[in-house]
Amino acid sequence: MATKDAKPSYEEARDELAEIVESLEDGSATLEESLKLWERGEELAKICQEWLDGAKKKLDAAKKPAKASEAE
Repeated sequence: MATKDAKPSYEEARDELAEIVESLEDGSATLEESLKLWERGEELAKICQEWLDGAKKKLDAAKKPAKASEAE
């Protein structure tokens, strides 16, 4: 698992986010705990989106040379 200061991997962030969703859905947390969980969930969702955006950029970049060579 990632250290507190390190950005978690996509899988780590996704798994922690899933745990947070389960905790919020079961309704056992206090309001204060729920707010903290929600805030952490927002952070994790942003991290997951950053990973996905980065992967999309890499895929788009990998496709460009293939399209250029197809035109030749």
